[in-house]
Amino acid sequence: MQRRIKNPATLVPGAMEAIQALIAAAQNAGAPSEVLQLVHLRASQINGCSLCVDFGVKHARQAGETDDRLFAVSAWREAPYFSDAERAALALAEAVTRLSDRSDPVPDNVWAEAAKHYDERALCGLVLWVATTNLFNR
Repeated sequence: MQRRIKNPATLVPGAMEAIQALIAAAQNAGAPSEVLQLVHLRASQINGCSLCVDFGVKHARQAGETDDRLFAVSAWREAPYFSDAERAALALAEAVTRLSDRSDPVPDNVWAEAAKHYDERALCGLVLWVATTNLFNR
């Protein structure tokens, strides 16, 4: 696909600063950094954003993430490398990224499992993180 316009966040005054503030708020909401990195990678894979997948993998590696886990993010349900909390966050990320794929976009069981591992503030941070990742992917 050929780019139609430059990055809107860099052209609209104040947009990038607002997005960066949203990113900082989501990062400080209580979900572990490792979880945010996995969630970013999974949403970027779903959306087919090669730039964000590449960035996500490199950033996660710099933070100490293992190749085994990074290679397995796309198959997290079957891979043995993830904790229950990470699986809950990945399921939530998939549901929030694929809102139009279901009549019940974020099923109660997905939300309930995530709520077992993250408090309300951290859940809000995860949702905002996924939304911001989807913004950049698009």
